Amino acid sequence: MPELPEAECVVRCLRGRILGSTITSIWVGRCDIVRHGIDSLDWYTGAQIVEIERKGKCVVFAACRGGNTRYVVAELGMSGLLLFSKTAQPLPQHTHLILKLGGAEPEVRYWNARRFGRVHLYDRSGVDHFLNSRYGPDPLSLSFDLFASILRGRRGRLKALLMHQKVIAGIGNIYANEILFDARLHPQCQADQLSFHEQRRLFASMNVVLRGAIAEGGSSVQNFKIPDGRRGMFQMHHLVYRKEGFACPSGCGSIIRRFTTERSSFVCVKCQRLPRRRRDGTRKLSRIVKSSNQ
Repeated sequence: MPELPEAECVVRCLRGRILGSTITSIWVGRCDIVRHGIDSLDWYTGAQIVEIERKGKCVVFAACRGGNTRYVVAELGMSGLLLFSKTAQPLPQHTHLILKLGGAEPEVRYWNARRFGRVHLYDRSGVDHFLNSRYGPDPLSLSFDLFASILRGRRGRLKALLMHQKVIAGIGNIYANEILFDARLHPQCQADQLSFHEQRRLFASMNVVLRGAIAEGGSSVQNFKIPDGRRGMFQMHHLVYRKEGFACPSGCGSIIRRFTTERSSFVCVKCQRLPRRRRDGTRKLSRIVKSSNQ
């Protein structure tokens, strides 16, 4: 569940508390959680954390020792958490890795019940290859021109495109739903057929929704919390996600539930109409009809 806003909030919290701390050791509870570089664990002992960044939904720690820099990449996956902990605190089930530190925060624990996330240990070339091969540009760093060119160059449904990590990094199901409603665009719109004004609306909505979520500490719809234990509050501002059957916030109709790309899409039947192609190639707006078998 953690998406870009949640990962960004995690990074900001970590930076404020452990940047500059020295790694005294790394404890690994499950070796299969460390997908790459487990043989380099000993190198990190005595290394200083010099940077903590986000790439898409990943948290990237840069550690420096003796003029060399290596990286710890934590994929949060569906349920991953990075949590501060005191050394004496019991070890909860599903704690798979611990960064033991010398500093005000003695431990950062990587917890993941569903184990979709992984941890990777890389040198500079390895981390660049890993991140660049898996993740596209960050939506909060995109210019409108680059964003529009991405849309024009991709055929396929709009929601699937927004959630494709190699195209745009960090957006998942929660924020794709919220962004598309804010932009008044249907999830099944063809990305390369948006008008200039639709592209503009989508770009603005993407920035407004993601930045608004970061300002509220992310969305804690399940178990998400930042490392110091605080929960996000943006779920209180969701307009459509998991709002099936509720009245549209704009007062124009109701929210219905449909399925696209195997993920739940929450759509207003009046605000987000699906354009249909005429025989002459022009577009015609069509209302969404709720299927009797859904």
